Amino acid sequence: MTKKGLIQKAAASPHIVWAVLFIIAPLLFVVYYAFTDSEGKFTFSNIGELAQASYLEVFLRSICFAFLATVICLVIAYPIAYFMTKTSPRTQKILIMLVMLPQWLNFLIRTYSWMALLEDTGIINSLLDKIGIDPIHMINTSGAVILGMVYNYLPYMIIPLHSVMSKIDTRLLEAASDLGCSPFKVITSVVLPLSVSGIISGVTMVFVPSISTFYISQKLGGGNFDLIGDTIERQFQTAYNYNLGAAMSLVLMIIIMISMAIMNKYSGEDDGGVVV
Repeated sequence: MTKKGLIQKAAASPHIVWAVLFIIAPLLFVVYYAFTDSEGKFTFSNIGELAQASYLEVFLRSICFAFLATVICLVIAYPIAYFMTKTSPRTQKILIMLVMLPQWLNFLIRTYSWMALLEDTGIINSLLDKIGIDPIHMINTSGAVILGMVYNYLPYMIIPLHSVMSKIDTRLLEAASDLGCSPFKVITSVVLPLSVSGIISGVTMVFVPSISTFYISQKLGGGNFDLIGDTIERQFQTAYNYNLGAAMSLVLMIIIMISMAIMNKYSGEDDGGVVV
């Protein structure tokens, strides 16, 4: 083996060790516990237990909440990303920084901040009371949970969309306008088809963390809306049923892998610079 080959292998070894210790080994533990009982015997009972109505309801609720949050993020992020591409490169950098700025704060602090805003005696209801409007109950509702998801994961939709839209050849937009397309028609007939890879990437990047979240639902939902993440956390921290928790984690991983497979199928490196 050449000296260059040895150097390349040595350079790759830390990554290989990291992958084995923190990716492959944990996955093997999850699979092992998912298909064994408390005595270590092989069983499918953990997977079968997930077919109960209570667990199916949790999975369905998690998928619905994540789907709604993803759709709302897409509706909000698309015009924002399109507007960003119409500004100067310097302005785009500033806008991207502003989009990512909330992510510099701790996730817990951001969630607690929304609690202070949405509580019955919080900032929003206090302002409504001052102008003579009756307080609105917002905290501990499904809407608050979805709002928390949208707020926390919206940048993951904006950045991939902006990355793709910024690489669209402006001459195509000019040609469409010259051929009589209205601004709306230009967006729907030119920009939208060319930004499909960004949409798929953004949808995946929002849907995956949304479906597995647990802290948002606990704080903004008041524990009234059990999601997959909440149930998994409870199995490991309070119920100490590691086998059932691992089975739920395995199913969740399969859902995530399906989402990633869809993203990889419809978006590639030559589709406009998708952020993955």
